[in-house]
Amino acid sequence: MLDIAEELNRWVEQGRDFAVATVVAVGGSAPRQPGAALAVDSDGTAIGSVSGGCVEGAVYDLCQQALEDGGCVLERFGYSDEDAFAVGLTCGGIIDILVTPVRADSSARPVLAAALAAAASGEAAAVARITSGPADLMGRALLVRSDADAPHEGSLGGHPELDRTAAGEARAMLDAGRTGTVEIGEDGSRCGQPLTLLVESSVPPPRMIVFGAIDFASALVRIGKFLGYRVTVCDARPVFATAARFPDADEIVVEWPHKYLERTEVDGRTVLCVLTHDAKFDVPLLELALRLPVAYVGAMGSRRTHLERNERLREVGVSELELTRLRSPIGLDLGARTPEETALSIAAEIVANRRGGSGVSLTGAHTPIHHDGSRRAAGRIGSVA
Repeated sequence: MLDIAEELNRWVEQGRDFAVATVVAVGGSAPRQPGAALAVDSDGTAIGSVSGGCVEGAVYDLCQQALEDGGCVLERFGYSDEDAFAVGLTCGGIIDILVTPVRADSSARPVLAAALAAAASGEAAAVARITSGPADLMGRALLVRSDADAPHEGSLGGHPELDRTAAGEARAMLDAGRTGTVEIGEDGSRCGQPLTLLVESSVPPPRMIVFGAIDFASALVRIGKFLGYRVTVCDARPVFATAARFPDADEIVVEWPHKYLERTEVDGRTVLCVLTHDAKFDVPLLELALRLPVAYVGAMGSRRTHLERNERLREVGVSELELTRLRSPIGLDLGARTPEETALSIAAEIVANRRGGSGVSLTGAHTPIHHDGSRRAAGRIGSVA
């Protein structure tokens, strides 16, 4: 739901009634992951997607029905080879969809409206919704914000401990920037009748920091923005690090790379791309970068440059374990020549590293296509009033 927060927040501000269908669980080769959403307002306007087209029509009808009835609906869509005209996923996967009406008289509207406003403004927040459990609790929502001292908003109902436990789980997911499901007991413990919660996290875009204001960097900035990163270009040479050369960058910094990396903020989603292939820049920068809790560190250069650079890093005290984190030469083997092709190979390696992909061709391979979607869809399927 938070993936279309800006549009839904406008609907809330305009006072529109709408229903939102959210992917809450997936199995097999499903096209979209938990959190993906499609919303339909009372005029029939639709935004978003839950399947890339396979079941959108059926989900659209469910949203209209939920708006009319005022109750949550949980529905499963999968592939059926018994009926060629059945509504399902042609990819062979399974998705569970929770449809929640967000009407003026909906008890969950204030919480969902607050979550949408937070996500639309770029604030870090997470919303937890019950997707499997007693019918009277289905669709109830609770919101937590990044401030650990701030109280949660909304309530899941049921046992008094349920909100406290759910808020803790949601805040842990928010800290990791993750969206997914968790199971807890109806009484807030790990025992008793289980409930399934979908926790959707909205966090600021991850950072990509590109060191070295070269032509290859310009292409990488463009593809980094396309992938949703907030991109910074850093170079100590002011003649090269200019807005005219990098119009797509969110930030351009003229500073020695390692000095900038020492003072800037990074996290477990940050990717660092070192394109300078100059020892006076690379060695102090990589010495620091390989010891930071970031997602990816890659460095450009020939295989000879890579070997020489590793020796210099060892000389300044970088351990063999730390060196194993370095992706060098940077990128996947695509046979790239141009800056754009090279940027594509780097981006492909970043995505593979993030998603657990192997980087090999899917043709003839027996690896999963959607690595994040291998978990079995969970939850009780059916409709609830």
